[in-house]
Amino acid sequence: MLRRLYDWTLSFAAHRNARWALAGVSFAESSVFPLPPDILLIPMVVSARARAWSYALICTLASVAGGVLGYAIGFFLFETIGTAILDFYHLSEKFAAFAAQYNEYGAWIVFVAGVTPIPYKLITIASGSTGLDLFVFMIASFAARGIRFFAVAALLYWAGPPIREFVERRLGLAFIVFVLLLFGGFAAVKFLF
Repeated sequence: MLRRLYDWTLSFAAHRNARWALAGVSFAESSVFPLPPDILLIPMVVSARARAWSYALICTLASVAGGVLGYAIGFFLFETIGTAILDFYHLSEKFAAFAAQYNEYGAWIVFVAGVTPIPYKLITIASGSTGLDLFVFMIASFAARGIRFFAVAALLYWAGPPIREFVERRLGLAFIVFVLLLFGGFAAVKFLF
């Protein structure tokens, strides 16, 4: 099953609409979608290394745009949509204490969440709901998301073939590591709150 999913993802990465899908996933991940854009970025760069930098730029721009939507959800719709998203992740009770200290370290929190597996959507919503300065939010988001996606693209650009070979030989292990990082990010949020 993993092999079929991996092969499908690689074939999709070469599809003519893959860039739009990458932008859509990057945008949605920053506000509501639970899966990171790496699920498309990695196979797209592996299958077309020459486009690594454009793929990283697409992820960065779409992710920051999605982050602005997350900020707007927190700012304008926190009582309705924002709380529903926090409830989904079981973080509503701890959010109030976190929000009280958020703006003091807001730029650093946005930056750290932007480069780590911590779910970025929760930070974008928190930024809006606590009224973090939008300019500070945007600068921290561009820096963090740019570093994250360009670092992934650079790693795969320069070490792509050995990484692809490793992943293809040890697909199960690669999948387990990906899942652990994903759930580790959610666990880190529970620890932070």
